[in-house]
Amino acid sequence: MGRRLEYFVIGCLAGAALGAVAGILLAPRSGIETRRRLAARALNAAEAARVVADRAEATAEVLTQRFDHYLGREQEVAWRKVREIREGVDRYTQAQVL
Repeated sequence: MGRRLEYFVIGCLAGAALGAVAGILLAPRSGIETRRRLAARALNAAEAARVVADRAEATAEVLTQRFDHYLGREQEVAWRKVREIREGVDRYTQAQVL
């Protein structure tokens, strides 16, 4: 079964490559114009990818800040509880000594 999937993937890739080459060779526009259009589309795709990457980075930064904020709060609460327990133990110990 693994071989069949491998052959299928190879066939898909080869078909896509042949289709791209055939599309370029049989395009109704000249080669120069086709290359210009492909270059323009590649630039547009790169710009769109840059915008998406910038948004993803900003979102990750906001999420990191929120996570740090909540983590810091919970850590602060935990330390406060530890101090309260420690103070309670100290009071109990002092009461037992007296």
